Amino acid sequence: MLTFLISTAIVLAGAVIGYGTSRRFVRDRLRYVDGAHKPAIPVVVGVAAFLVALPIVNVVSILPLIHLGGGAAIALGASVGLGVRAGTKDIREGRYELHA
Repeated sequence: MLTFLISTAIVLAGAVIGYGTSRRFVRDRLRYVDGAHKPAIPVVVGVAAFLVALPIVNVVSILPLIHLGGGAAIALGASVGLGVRAGTKDIREGRYELHA
């Protein structure tokens, strides 16, 4: 039970951080990059995040009390892809603020 709670908390934290970071990055830094706003880019970025996270998840699974599977990498890839899509939508609709 404890391992499930720890693993679930790690997956949820990674998904929330991946979504927020990618959304903010696209909205603030890639506002004027036309290539970042193409419809296929969120899928490409999500797959790339999955491929980067998969070996890291496998190494972390060696630790006791933490049993992450491929689902953790899938959750991270999906959240990053959705964050990129949301950041692009923010720019299209004019919902962004400049951060210093």
